[in-house]
Amino acid sequence: MSKILYLEGSCGISGDMTVAALLDLGASQAKLETALQSLAAQGDGFSWSVSRKNTYSIAGCDFDVHLHHHEQPHEEGYHHHHHHRHLADVEQIIARTEMPERARALALRIFTIVAEAEARAHGCTVSEVHFHEIGAWDSLADIIGAAVLVGDLEIEDCVVTALTDGEGTVQCQHGELPVPVPAVLNIAQAHAIPLRRCAVHGEMVTPTGIAIAAALRTIPTLPEQYRVLQTGIGLGKRDFGRANFLRAMLLEPDAAPEQIIEVAANIDDSTPEELGFLMEELFRIGARDVWFTPCVMKKNRPATVLNVLVDAALLGAAEDTILLHSSTIGLRRHPVQRTTMLRDMRELRLPYGTVRVKCVSHGSISHCYPEYESLRALAIATGRSLRSIREDVAATLVSHPL
Repeated sequence: MSKILYLEGSCGISGDMTVAALLDLGASQAKLETALQSLAAQGDGFSWSVSRKNTYSIAGCDFDVHLHHHEQPHEEGYHHHHHHRHLADVEQIIARTEMPERARALALRIFTIVAEAEARAHGCTVSEVHFHEIGAWDSLADIIGAAVLVGDLEIEDCVVTALTDGEGTVQCQHGELPVPVPAVLNIAQAHAIPLRRCAVHGEMVTPTGIAIAAALRTIPTLPEQYRVLQTGIGLGKRDFGRANFLRAMLLEPDAAPEQIIEVAANIDDSTPEELGFLMEELFRIGARDVWFTPCVMKKNRPATVLNVLVDAALLGAAEDTILLHSSTIGLRRHPVQRTTMLRDMRELRLPYGTVRVKCVSHGSISHCYPEYESLRALAIATGRSLRSIREDVAATLVSHPL
């Protein structure tokens, strides 16, 4: 079964909280140590610690980076860095860090998300962005650490439903800024991550934290039904007068068999027009599926078998519809069980428009295919054929899987 990471940000999110939560989920501390050791060897040196602590009686994991020389930690309340790195500098540091290639790509994506948000905030290009707080060794350790640990957990999807931030202002390299800070707002907007406010003075969502969430997030909502495999608590370091932690859950979708009712009838003297209208009416009241099968009834009469799948709550309405709009005088019904794949609608951007794509999965089996109505609308709007658009969708899904 596929594994889903759920980052439940009711108390906000930061880089060190994310690393701690992933460790608490059971990710490999040894792999984290390997990456951080090669990272520390590139700079002025830093150390780190992993321990168990409490925040307002909630126990969890604490990940803390201890900087040497001139840099001071920033994620939990310090904003006084003197190291100004560009994205190219960060890319070189990540390239020299010992880590799996998939984790390296994820770390670069996280920094790129921050760079794009900062470029928008300061009106400059991505290459011109100066990383202040987020370019320090502690933030590098947080982002690289999170990327390595996510890879170790073999997570396939990630859900981030909403992140809670505080209010007021915060001091940073650019002076006093309102909470949420511009980079956080820009990332939330660009990656459709919902934010909610609470009556806490201070920054609960940091640029590092939301950038990690944005890079990981693949699906907007939790499965309708799931099993919790593991829970991890990553502790924050600020005292907001309330518990400060990030809760991460490792989930497994549970596609349990679904029970509905199948109604059937043999019909030998309704016209094709009446049967077509009957199908329309059954779908209008909420039938799951309707189909007709040719058959031969008694007295060698060609006829039609009607089958309808309907929820138990709509059984009465479905039977009344069949008896009203067809010539049958009797119905059969029995409960049936279905195993259905998990479904998620996503949007795929093509150079000439957007197509809605249905992604379905069941365990290790997954498929994505475009919705017909979306293809039809784009074909009408652009003058292209359905086949050419479908082929473009297939090629795009191969090169950029959803």
